Amino acid sequence: MSEEVRGLVERYMPEFPVRRCGRVFTDTTQFMDINHGDVIELGGLHYLVLKDESERRFGMEDPKYWVKRCRELETGERKILKLVFFERFPLKVGEFEVQCYRSPKKESRILDLVADDPRFMHGVTRPDDHENPVRILDIVQGREIGKYVYAVKADHEAYFREHFPSVLDHFMEACGAIAFLHAHGEKHGDIRRDHLFIEYGTGTYRWIDFDYTFDFHENPYGLDIFGLGNILIYCAGKQVWNMGNLREGGFPDETLDGLDRGDHSLVIRNRVVNLRKLFPYIPAELNNVFMHFSQRTEVFYDTVEEFLDELRPCRGLLG
Repeated sequence: MSEEVRGLVERYMPEFPVRRCGRVFTDTTQFMDINHGDVIELGGLHYLVLKDESERRFGMEDPKYWVKRCRELETGERKILKLVFFERFPLKVGEFEVQCYRSPKKESRILDLVADDPRFMHGVTRPDDHENPVRILDIVQGREIGKYVYAVKADHEAYFREHFPSVLDHFMEACGAIAFLHAHGEKHGDIRRDHLFIEYGTGTYRWIDFDYTFDFHENPYGLDIFGLGNILIYCAGKQVWNMGNLREGGFPDETLDGLDRGDHSLVIRNRVVNLRKLFPYIPAELNNVFMHFSQRTEVFYDTVEEFLDELRPCRGLLG
């Protein structure tokens, strides 16, 4: 046990079990060595590590050892510290291959850009003693949009007519936030429904997690736009519809037999995007927006504004 950590904890957080106090880290390069009870020192402030963050992917917990949930000892505020971690992987988008990778410096730039914009998470970057750009993030108190939509207690038609119009209004505002990034030459890089939160109290839709980026030469912002399409289709359908759960949804055989490969997502191949075949009350104009993300499409949206130009008129067709 470090006496320095023990003294800091006894001073600022006396309720924390002293026996769990660890070491002080001023170099976060070896983030796997930093555990519960350790303290990270940055810019004269001290962050007590409480746990590693995790994401739930494909029904399993996926730990993120480079992301630490902390208590800033001097203020008592809870923070998330994102340490430097690099990875790279390819992603297939139709016939194209997109190179995706993490860029901590890119996330730092965006945090500076959106520091006063309520549509995004906020935070600052502080270098450690090894010049690693550690991002110190405020925690967004809210609920992921996917969980919010799925939890609405209504059948699909009632949800679509009574709840979806409001969701769509806020979603289009969130799309405007992504257009703002693109106008400044930046990408979100990892647009998913668990990266768009509805803030408690205000109802503001806020984007989190900007450290992924990608190289997509055919469309510099294309992966962000596909991410927006995926969220829109999820919200319109109230959930993901795929070949695994369509029969559980009670659809008649003739509806299921009428689906073909062209009705499915270009990126996530088993996911139905032609929702009008499942729910005929969805306006054809809105469904046409969905179909721009299908395997059948020959025309892609080049910008968020093109996407919104076709989506906005659909709002007037809803209740």
